[in-house]
This record gives sequence, C-alpha cells and structure tokens, in this order.
Amino acid sequence: MVIAIIIYAVVLVGANLLVATFGPVVTPINAFLFIGLDLALRDWLHTRLKFWQMGLLIAATGVATFGLNPAAGQIAIASAVAFAASALVDWLVFSVAPGSWTKRANISNVAGAAVDSLLFPTIAFGAIMPEIVAGQFAAKILGGALFVWLLSYVRERH
Repeated sequence: MVIAIIIYAVVLVGANLLVATFGPVVTPINAFLFIGLDLALRDWLHTRLKFWQMGLLIAATGVATFGLNPAAGQIAIASAVAFAASALVDWLVFSVAPGSWTKRANISNVAGAAVDSLLFPTIAFGAIMPEIVAGQFAAKILGGALFVWLLSYVRERH
C-alpha cells in the first residue's frame, strides 16, 4: 500500500508540474497517462484507506507541488480543489456502485473524471475551456479504464 501511495503522490505532483511548465496544451496527455493512473489508484486506495487519509494525501500533493515550484501556486490550488471534489464524487459513486471492483472503479472514474475535468482547468487557467475539458475527460476515461484493467490483473495475480 505504501508503494501505491508514493506512486499516487509522485504522479500527481509530476502532472501538476508539467501543467505549470507547459500550460493547458499538456493536460490531455497528463489526463491519459497520469490522471488515469491516479483515478485507478484512488479506487484501489479507497478500499484500503479511510476517507480522511485520502483527503490528507490529496492535500499533501498540492503542498508538494507548491513546494517544488512556488510559481505553480495556482496549479497546486486547482489540483487540490479539483482532486478533492473529484475524490469525494468518486468515493460516493464507488461506495454505492454494484458489481466487481473493476466495474465499480470504471463507473466511479467517469464521475470523478467529469468533476476533475471541469474544475481543474477552470481554476488553473481562470476560464472554462471546452476543448480542454472535453479532451481531458475523454483521456481520463480511457487512461482510467486502462489502469483499472492493469490493477485488476495485478489484484487477481496476488
């Protein structure tokens, strides 16, 4: 579990720093590679951590982003707010969704990705950017599904 927490935090901070460096253009790539992984790991961690521990982990990644690059302050704030709201929605949907872990994770990732995709760029860049929101949402769904499948495979083997 410690490895999953470290991966979750490193990936999220790395994604934030990439956005701070390259701007909105990198967000769909981040969404697929990094946020898709974080969505899947979040669901895996939901079954192992308490809700407040997950909240603390999300807040810590925002602080770490700011600490590594103070110029990324708005990105860190946007990330913390969007991921907190997304995590709450994801957790609520994951908690009530029927079926296997894989099915519940994919269903909750759609809800979490929708919230995150709307909030993050709006807060980070100060405007609603429909093409960025749509690109992020699609990439998060595809990336999340890929990483849920990979984590399901790992879970079944161990």
